[in-house]
Amino acid sequence: MAFFRGVDLHTWTNNREHNTHEITWNQLIVRRGQPFKLTLTLTEPFSPDLHPLTLTAVTGKYPSEAMGTMSRFGIPDEVQRSPSAKAVWKAELVRSSSPQTGILTLSITPSADSPIGEYKLSGKHRGEEKVLASLVVLFNPWCPEDSVFLSNEEQKQEYVMNEQGIIYRGSANYISGMNWDYGQFEEDMVDICLKILDVSNEHQRDPAEDVAARSDPKYVGRVLSAMINSSDDRGVLQGNWGSSFWGGVPPTRWSGSYAILKRWYESNCRTVKYGQCWVFAGVMCSVMRLLGIPCRVISNFQSAHDTNGNLTIDSYYSEEGFRELNARDSVWNFHVWVEGWMKRPDLAGDGKYDGWQVLDPTPQETSDGVYRCGPASVSAILNGDTHLKYDVPFVFAEVNADRITWLVKTDGSKVKVYSDPSAIGQNTSTKSVGSNKRLDVTNTYKYREGSLLERLVFQYALAVNESGPMEAYNTRELVMNGSSEPVMNNASEPVMNGSSEPVMNGSSEPMMNGFPPAPKLTMRFEEVSEPLNGEDVKLKLVLSCDCSYPRLLSVNISVQAMRYNGSPVGNIQNEVTEQKLQPGKDLSIPIVVPFSKYHKYMMQSESMNISALVTDKENPGNVFLAENCVVLKDPPVSVTVSGPCRVNQESYAEVVFMNPLNKILTDCSVTISGSGLFKGDTLFELPNLRPNVRVCAKIFFVPYKSGERTLNISFDSSSFRDIKDSCTVTVEP
Repeated sequence: MAFFRGVDLHTWTNNREHNTHEITWNQLIVRRGQPFKLTLTLTEPFSPDLHPLTLTAVTGKYPSEAMGTMSRFGIPDEVQRSPSAKAVWKAELVRSSSPQTGILTLSITPSADSPIGEYKLSGKHRGEEKVLASLVVLFNPWCPEDSVFLSNEEQKQEYVMNEQGIIYRGSANYISGMNWDYGQFEEDMVDICLKILDVSNEHQRDPAEDVAARSDPKYVGRVLSAMINSSDDRGVLQGNWGSSFWGGVPPTRWSGSYAILKRWYESNCRTVKYGQCWVFAGVMCSVMRLLGIPCRVISNFQSAHDTNGNLTIDSYYSEEGFRELNARDSVWNFHVWVEGWMKRPDLAGDGKYDGWQVLDPTPQETSDGVYRCGPASVSAILNGDTHLKYDVPFVFAEVNADRITWLVKTDGSKVKVYSDPSAIGQNTSTKSVGSNKRLDVTNTYKYREGSLLERLVFQYALAVNESGPMEAYNTRELVMNGSSEPVMNNASEPVMNGSSEPVMNGSSEPMMNGFPPAPKLTMRFEEVSEPLNGEDVKLKLVLSCDCSYPRLLSVNISVQAMRYNGSPVGNIQNEVTEQKLQPGKDLSIPIVVPFSKYHKYMMQSESMNISALVTDKENPGNVFLAENCVVLKDPPVSVTVSGPCRVNQESYAEVVFMNPLNKILTDCSVTISGSGLFKGDTLFELPNLRPNVRVCAKIFFVPYKSGERTLNISFDSSSFRDIKDSCTVTVEP
């Protein structure tokens, strides 16, 4: 005899109350630690004392009470459970129920430490067992008992619910924001994100243990940081920092995550080509937000890549002033990772290391033999606790390594030019909560540069690396008590150029070769005009000295095309002159980099590095170096949407671009995207564009979601690569 007549999952109401309504109305998706309602209709009156209702929730192929992947509970809750049962769910009968007619409205609460994932919920009554529902359980930042709980509602709306964001790129003095469409609530995103976990190496190795471990956000974050890149597994994205992107999409083309994730999912988990750091981070942020872990994208400028873990970055320059190609360490103009919000009871019981955790899916160095990074507590990074897991020393170096610059002589010998404790880790940035303003979070990663506390933490971090945390802690206590002074690096003082970029003076310490110390030489770069792609770049080098006599100087100015990760692409130009610096006067040297010289190099580069190597002719051992990173501003492209937009009604966007060059632009195209507006990225080819002629293209679309949406475009051609613009579109229901 059948006792179960029907089940109402109240999907519409439950999903709205669980903040999953943006994902779908058709599938029950709930958050752990929060009750949801289910109405069960029986064929007979319900008498719990005579015939109890037993419910079972299971996830994964090998459910186990002891592992938290199976929970048995019921009404009344007199179920015989395993003594080692974890993550126990509970059910209550809602007052509106009518047991005498067999209509039971249940309030079911998944445990706040349940593994996330897809569950089967079954019921057993009077010997009959029936599957009642398939549902998905996610992390819950609204639940105080959940390890991802975030108390601030505005932050939850930004870091979990917001589908649009801004990722910052450029360099420390040329910061630009690009809109990124996270699209975490687009179609199939739940299936895509769970698939990423299911094809991971951890799941293939031990599926039962892996599913159980999904109760822990730090575990999930660590798996994702490996799976977003494809270096060790069937991950989502393949990195490419070269000049050829044959067989794939250039990283600069992407404007959002969904097109990448959808392509990976629909191709049976075949790696998508290609990504670079901001693409990896954008995709990971989408997955984290979908799963319920509060997440934000972080851009760190002058970001160090420390290959040997000594917290020092060595940069090498030739006697011509060009940066060497074969340096192991590097300084990236910018590097992008994500922060996930979670508790870290594995590091301390008092919550000291809770909060934002760095997770980096860009494959730079291995962690436990796999290309991944984190979660590394931002609090641990701030305080130099480099002994803590995961990968704190690597991230600490990214934001606070000391940089040492060397001159490589023609005979292969190396001369130290200067060491700089403050060059690394500048303007660390993320999008503000509730606005499109840039928020500087540098002070969450390190204390103020130049302060005693910052140097103390650096020396402590070094000591931890070398001798372990206890001995290093004792050293720090001595310093804090005034018994010792932290060891300071010998560095020249930074000065500011006209673009507010710190550049270093030449060494104010004598070279170790018998020459007497020279008077201090100050060098800075100033812009003559804004550097625009398509026009000659004009700057000037300004020299000054506290000497009391004229100094004859050899000035070697070199210009090098650079990728944003610090690797040189090519030498654009080099010029050596002799200049006389008069006492008490500035010497201004003009620098012009013609478009005709830099254009072919900059098609493969993100910046140009201008360095000035100055040698005192009377004291050749006194060598000074200053450098300036220039990021060219692209000509403008604009996109606008005029008139009201409505769901399922055709609208159009207008894209405008003017060719500023005296030559024809070929291979012109526009890639357009936007969650709720376009399903994935759509490419439109445009005709060739004659010199100084404007193109105006209409692109039609049909919105399928209401609310404020962001439409993103990327204009590409033979001479300008992937120029971005976006506009906000308000879509009425």
